[in-house]
Amino acid sequence: MSRLSVPSFESATGATAEIYGQIKKAIGNVPNTFAAIGAHGPAALKAVLAADAVLASGSLSKRDQETIKLVISGVAGCDYCVAAHSLLGKLAGLKPEELKNIRDGKPTGDVKRDALVRFVRRLATTSGTVSDADFAAIKDAGYSDAQLVDISLAFATTVFTNVFNNINDTDIDFPAVA
Repeated sequence: MSRLSVPSFESATGATAEIYGQIKKAIGNVPNTFAAIGAHGPAALKAVLAADAVLASGSLSKRDQETIKLVISGVAGCDYCVAAHSLLGKLAGLKPEELKNIRDGKPTGDVKRDALVRFVRRLATTSGTVSDADFAAIKDAGYSDAQLVDISLAFATTVFTNVFNNINDTDIDFPAVA
């Protein structure tokens, strides 16, 4: 059970009610993590959603974005985000076996995606420190300088939600991951 109290959507007021309405209009519901963040820090939720909007218009494909978020969430041990990004990855076109291999740290069969997984896993396990060889490998895989900026932004926003969900023990409202 989530540790932070979250009032009902109907009782939300002000900035929280406004942002809940925007999320509900965009995706049909307000996921538990957004509800909890918004209830206690609507400005923080707005910042996360703004960063996601930047990523959506950025240089990475939706599949790459979800790959990044899934790898980071797995390393962080955030069950909520692993479930969320497994579903979102599927909706972005990643196949179930690709998602499982990403979660398990196994090759997906896509050389470029596997380079991304290795790079992001390295970032996540070294607090963002990469060697010249790590940098060369991601560049050799075809990722541009602009994409490295977007990888960094995806990393930052995912770490925020991972940490928040681990603090809150947010109730998972996405399909279970097998």
